[in-house]
Amino acid sequence: MCPAMARTIRSAVAVLGAGSQGRRLAYMWSSRGKDVHLIDAAPRQLTASVEAVQKFRAESKASDGFGTIRTHAPSALAEALQDSWLVVECVPERLSLKQQVMSELDGLAPEDTIIASNSSSYSCKEILDGLELRHSTRVLSAHTYWPPETTVIEIMGHDNTDPSLVEVMMMRCAEHGFSPFHVRTDSMGYIYNRIWAAIKREALLAASEGAGTPQEIDSIFRGVLQTAKGPFELMDIVGLDVVLDIEQHYAAARGDIPMQPQQYLSRFVQKGHLGVKSGQGFYTYSDLASA
Repeated sequence: MCPAMARTIRSAVAVLGAGSQGRRLAYMWSSRGKDVHLIDAAPRQLTASVEAVQKFRAESKASDGFGTIRTHAPSALAEALQDSWLVVECVPERLSLKQQVMSELDGLAPEDTIIASNSSSYSCKEILDGLELRHSTRVLSAHTYWPPETTVIEIMGHDNTDPSLVEVMMMRCAEHGFSPFHVRTDSMGYIYNRIWAAIKREALLAASEGAGTPQEIDSIFRGVLQTAKGPFELMDIVGLDVVLDIEQHYAAARGDIPMQPQQYLSRFVQKGHLGVKSGQGFYTYSDLASA
């Protein structure tokens, strides 16, 4: 059976990592009646994710039936991959971990299964550097922001990615409610994130220098650009530990990044003030249900 035909027969999507992004992807990929395998080592994370998906569904106006969210421990990963045409890694933003996961997925997934990384700062080219994979042509990046509220997804391959798989992803993402964009060259931070990185870095630098407080900077940002949220509010939603990981990656890769934004973020992270998910970040949150 040719890979394209096998991929058509396989209907499920596997999502590795049931955190903030994983649960949102589980909702999106199950929104057209297809099952999603959600894999995570933490049972509480899986339970919270299923509850979050149910909440998204209750708030949705979608008329199509939803697929089943099937939760698994990592020991069941191989089995979950057998009927998956796509697997998306949503593990924490650490290169060594992502490389470990990518090698494992390449060894376990059927050869026609597309392997995608949802990394926000590491391109699949960076993740694959130094790895010996059986089928590197089926690996690509598929980065989302905050679905279902923000439906943009950026699809980016590497030098050896099969172009037909980019076309498959663009089509199927659109079918599942995403707004797909093709990043046509290897781009650190994709398209939006490289622009957003400059905005948040300057916001952090301005706050670290005492030019304005996070609240004041957010207020002027919203007032001028007429946006719903300012940069510090958005960083709180993403998670300040994640923001710090990304900023450190940019600094290591580029070499021209100032240290003050990282040092400023570190003060919050060291206190456990991670944003919405911890109840305290640049702002204080009393309702942790949305974390």
